[in-house]
Amino acid sequence: MSKRRQSLRFGVVAALLSALLLSACSTPSDEPSVPQASVLDVGATIEPAGMDPITVDGAATPFVLLYNVYETLVKLDGEGNIKPLLAEEWTRSVDNLVYTFQLDDAAKFADGTPVTAEAVVASFQRILDGDATGQILEKFAPVKSLEAIGNGAVEITLKQPSNRFLFDLTTPAGMVFNPAGMENLETVSAGSGPFVLGEWVQGSKVELRRNENYWATPARFDVVNFRYYADPNAMNTAMLSGQLDIISNLTVPQSLGQFTDEDRYRVLEGTTDGEIVLGFNHENEALAKPEVRQAINHALDKQAIVDSAWAGRGVLLGSMASPNDPWYEDLSDRWPYDPDAAKALLAEAGYESGLTLRLRVPTAPYATAAARVVSAQLAEVGITAQVEELDFNRWLDLVFTKKDYDLTMVAHVEPRDAAAFVREGYYWNYQNPEFADLLAQADAAPAEDEAKIMAEAVRMLADDAAAAWLWLLPNLVITTTDIVGVNQDQRSLSFDLTNIASRS
Repeated sequence: MSKRRQSLRFGVVAALLSALLLSACSTPSDEPSVPQASVLDVGATIEPAGMDPITVDGAATPFVLLYNVYETLVKLDGEGNIKPLLAEEWTRSVDNLVYTFQLDDAAKFADGTPVTAEAVVASFQRILDGDATGQILEKFAPVKSLEAIGNGAVEITLKQPSNRFLFDLTTPAGMVFNPAGMENLETVSAGSGPFVLGEWVQGSKVELRRNENYWATPARFDVVNFRYYADPNAMNTAMLSGQLDIISNLTVPQSLGQFTDEDRYRVLEGTTDGEIVLGFNHENEALAKPEVRQAINHALDKQAIVDSAWAGRGVLLGSMASPNDPWYEDLSDRWPYDPDAAKALLAEAGYESGLTLRLRVPTAPYATAAARVVSAQLAEVGITAQVEELDFNRWLDLVFTKKDYDLTMVAHVEPRDAAAFVREGYYWNYQNPEFADLLAQADAAPAEDEAKIMAEAVRMLADDAAAAWLWLLPNLVITTTDIVGVNQDQRSLSFDLTNIASRS
């Protein structure tokens, strides 16, 4: 019997004993009491574009569903460590090519059917067959074959060693789905997690309901509502008026002073992997020139941008890495603020008389606030940045998918995401074979050499001014004092509900 099943059995026995004791001490009543459903209301900003985590781009879908509705063989905990989930143990061959995952025999889907090796293989085969976004598909690029060994073990053979592969299985790419519902994931909840998908009211909320058949530690709430606010001040007002239990990430840091009453609120300030990237469309004739990209970087006073847009909160960045990454180094001053150098580089590139670029940003609070400052700073060196704000789904369509932009700005929140710069067909249109080669070397190298090679790779991105990295989003979470168990750091794409509980 697995340790988690033993724990669950103990919890059930304890609950039954408590219930018997309470009933023995209570006074009989003519009418049976009806227990009130426990509800957790979580404020959020960017709504999912769909409910199939494999075919929908963006971080909003896994934010709600990863680990909560859909589980993975292994998960990333609040400290960034890889831990067992559906797989209670795993081994790797001496040549680092074969992973064998032993499933927890207690694991089952929400309809009560077991999580089998065949279900895992079917979930992963769907990715290999191409029914996934490029971001998901790239994580399975090293996979040669999948095999179910009986019902309880899965063997994954790689084409070449991969340091990233186990980590990537903690992401949405590693989600396991019930084959019975895999064709209808937009409307059917087909997971094994502590919650099932309830009502989705587009523009308003996504409701999760307790999975009554959950195989491990039960959810602490009957219902969790992720409530969406286009206006961050409206979300703050909802929290102050008692309509919310949690603000999942405060998007107006200037308003932290509203939550200083320690009898009512707790403020958690941690880190994320959310690099705010001023992205360049490298197919633009001007932005294809390194002198122009360098000029834009020199034109930006990053600290002034953070001070104005995000109340000075957040680590300044210089490349595609966060302090959570083993290969991180501070490159924020690779292209220091120097308007005169920016003007000289623009003249060298043939734009002495000026340059006009479209800056299309999503209506995320950090992007709209920072875009105004960026536009003003670029104007000082002769670059006109025409700011256009797009709702997030329209941004996904026009910028992310159709690549109809010159400059854009968005938080890239996926952990260890430097590989986005080699993603085929990605919206930056960036191509650098030397960088791609370094990433491949880092992935296939002995584990002890990975960080050194990755550090070289992210320095190459900075040297090439492949983008303008601004700052790292801090994790600013507000909860009522009743709420416990919220992760201080956002280490994965999941807003992990599994440890959250209420004191009351």
